[in-house]
Amino acid sequence: MKENTRRCKAIKKVPDSWVMQPNLLDYGKQCERFSWEDVRRELDGLPEDEGLNIAHEAVDRHANGTRGSILAIRWLGKDGSVRDFSYAELKRQSNRFANVLRQLGIKRGEPVFVLAGRAPELYFAALGTWKNGSVFCPLFSAFGPEPVYQRLSKGDAKVLVTTERLYKQKVADLRVRLPQLQHILLIDADADIGEGLWSLTKQMEGAADDFTIPPTDPEDMAIIHFTSGTTGMPKGAIHVHNAVLTHYLTGKYVLDFHPGDVFWCTADPGWVTGTSYGIIAPLVHGITNIIDEAEFDAKRWYHLLEEQKVNIWYTAPTAIRRLMRLAVSPRKQYDLSHLRSIHSVGEPLNPEAVSWGQENLGLPIHDNWWQTETGGIMIANFPAVEIRPGSMGLPLPGVEAAIVRRAAGEAVEVITEPGIQGELALKPGWPSMFRGYLHDEERYRKCFVGAWYITGDLAKRDADGYFWFVGRADDIIKTSGHMVGPFEVESALLEHPAVAEVGVIGKPNPVIGELVKAFVSLKPGIEPSEQLRLELIGFARKKLGSAVAPKEIEFQDNLPKTRSGKIMRRLLKTRELGLTEGDISTLEADE
Repeated sequence: MKENTRRCKAIKKVPDSWVMQPNLLDYGKQCERFSWEDVRRELDGLPEDEGLNIAHEAVDRHANGTRGSILAIRWLGKDGSVRDFSYAELKRQSNRFANVLRQLGIKRGEPVFVLAGRAPELYFAALGTWKNGSVFCPLFSAFGPEPVYQRLSKGDAKVLVTTERLYKQKVADLRVRLPQLQHILLIDADADIGEGLWSLTKQMEGAADDFTIPPTDPEDMAIIHFTSGTTGMPKGAIHVHNAVLTHYLTGKYVLDFHPGDVFWCTADPGWVTGTSYGIIAPLVHGITNIIDEAEFDAKRWYHLLEEQKVNIWYTAPTAIRRLMRLAVSPRKQYDLSHLRSIHSVGEPLNPEAVSWGQENLGLPIHDNWWQTETGGIMIANFPAVEIRPGSMGLPLPGVEAAIVRRAAGEAVEVITEPGIQGELALKPGWPSMFRGYLHDEERYRKCFVGAWYITGDLAKRDADGYFWFVGRADDIIKTSGHMVGPFEVESALLEHPAVAEVGVIGKPNPVIGELVKAFVSLKPGIEPSEQLRLELIGFARKKLGSAVAPKEIEFQDNLPKTRSGKIMRRLLKTRELGLTEGDISTLEADE
């Protein structure tokens, strides 16, 4: 931890490009006086004190007030087309979708699944679903038929929004196994195809523009996010309408939204960041949300940042590492002067990436940490607080985080000494905490020990309260009596000028338990060789010592990553050991 601080000096508190004060100026004072009740008072609530509804806070309160004509969503098509939606228009479209659900008999608490790319209709569906009191369940469009079946089946799907192509490829053959799936709403169908196969366009055209959101208890279910690894059945994490408080607060304090901002989150709503921060947070703040239909393309992305005058950019480590690999000088080739802050999530951001942002984009990259289960950002490098490259940052005001070790029975001991590795835990009570795993109460209960939610991540905390990621508890490598975190090894190798990406695993060894093996992707123009392999091993030994440094290095053109940007270490290990890979439909496509 301290080595990271020495290796990469702390970034200055407020970049020169700031033209306004951050919303969070005094972190310590805000933590002392913080209350979630105060946050709740900054939102409207439903009229006549009838509860709290995400869609009302994200759309209707703006459309009914002074922000109706403000641009809410700008959608950029792959073909160069542009579709703009003001808050008033977004209210109309989401009202229509809510009326479609009501006409189909979809009730409060029933799930509405969406299997689609980043089309405008996906956003209408999410907001209209919340207005109806139903539950939004997004799915990756890259899922294969079996993962789609698992989620639709486990989620008791009654209605699915998708495209004709995705329906034919991934759903049509499943209908006999999904008797409860009654309604398919096809985004791009011009006409109804048959009973249960409806044209969403026609249904929306026939629906009314007006809709009254029914009373909504803040604890009413709003979202189910399915999570999975390379093996095992998916888990459905349940979130409620009260989560909007976390989305609002993190938009204010972490992403630092201000009136008039243009925001771009590159995440797909098929994973939690794309819903929490690609839909809810920017709309709750009444700013302009950019949605790009296309997948990663460096030139397109830089052009988009320039052309759309993006102020705040939220992306993933995999995208940042791709940009780092390119022989491009962004500030020389593009006007990025409107860009005020850059944020990253998906997996820990290596210190070198933070500094690369400062040198090449004129801004440091603010890392933050959270999970599908937490629903929103929990620990962050805040805009007006010192960034410590490689650190997760400081807890969000209103969130109590700690490093703990398991004690006897159902108890944990909080580790107060700085620099001691343990399990990262959160004290329950923040609004976006998941309320359960769908149909799996026993698994949910196991997440809580004593008075803490145990995240499954290992971390350390320094003397100033900054948290430092060590690794997933099940990723830790036990070698010759040492406990080695993959992230530490990966960060060291990334300092070598030839290295673009690294994934580190523990490989079973009869003598030392596990040996550290690194899979390395090189920067363009650099060819793998035995000489380079030995050079990297020596480089790592100087940085880490022989006990921690990798004993084996294998070069790969591309490392397996999820679409959320995480290098899939478990898949690397599975392939190394020749085991069955399991569900890999969430893998990012090869570059």
